[in-house]
Amino acid sequence: MIALVFVYAVTTALLWPASSAQYSSDQCNWKGSGLTHEAHARDVEQVYLRCSQGSLEWLYPTGALVVNLRPNLPPPSSSSSSSSSSGLRVCLKPQAESRGSIVYVERAGRLRPLLGEEEQARGAVRCFRLGEGALFVEALPHSDIGRRTTAFLYEMVREEEEEGKESVLEEGGEHVTAAHCRPCSDEEVLMAVCTSDFAGRGSIHTVDQQQEEDASGPWLQVSLTRLYRQKTRIFTSSGGNARARRSWTGRVRAPPHCPVAHGNADTGGGDYLLTGALRLGEAWLGCAPRYQDFLKMYQEAQASGTNPCSIDTD
Repeated sequence: MIALVFVYAVTTALLWPASSAQYSSDQCNWKGSGLTHEAHARDVEQVYLRCSQGSLEWLYPTGALVVNLRPNLPPPSSSSSSSSSSGLRVCLKPQAESRGSIVYVERAGRLRPLLGEEEQARGAVRCFRLGEGALFVEALPHSDIGRRTTAFLYEMVREEEEEGKESVLEEGGEHVTAAHCRPCSDEEVLMAVCTSDFAGRGSIHTVDQQQEEDASGPWLQVSLTRLYRQKTRIFTSSGGNARARRSWTGRVRAPPHCPVAHGNADTGGGDYLLTGALRLGEAWLGCAPRYQDFLKMYQEAQASGTNPCSIDTD
């Protein structure tokens, strides 16, 4: 009976005209306020996001949002696929203390619960296939909507790109993917320097022991002496001048069950080339060979003219 009530409520709500709420939006991110719905508590706002990753922040939620995700990913490699959304998975990660609504996957007026308020508050990650429908974010009735914000990061990936990755069981029984711990080929390492969300030379100092057994993978404290690239502010600089060598520090997450070598050149651990990607706002370690091994393959590729890009290795 409860499920029927939910379906009826959504079908009825979708018949209401869209509100004229003021909000800030770009192709990837949306931020709005439910205060513009206060006089019409059942208003439904249509939101369109056209990026493979981004964020949504809904202050003082009232009424509901229909979030239409439109990928800007390249078409699938298979010529037999006719839809740009074919084989796409979407994962949501609530921001800290996200609350005030329930998130569903909606298709033709039918709802499937995805994230409850308690799950959002603890930051549970949930995924679904884009072909299942849009997101329906329904505000919960509260007499006081103050200090309630629904906020989450989203990311879309093709399932074919997740081949070679393992399924990690998150709390609540939902599966997300993380990279297998495996060595990268020379070609993968050289390409990672050019295309990864971050790349640098440095060492791993500590592992968060409390999370080392976490199925999602442990956090690593990293120090870099050279930073080749970073997509966002993953690593922060400690400054430096002509007499002091500049360095960067930050945290990255390692794939689960991956042996991690500590130390640096001074302690015998050796420097690494550290590369990786951003997944739902977290930095994940990818290809990470010993720096001397990377330098040898890089110099050989430079000599043969097969390097995909150049960096300063001096």
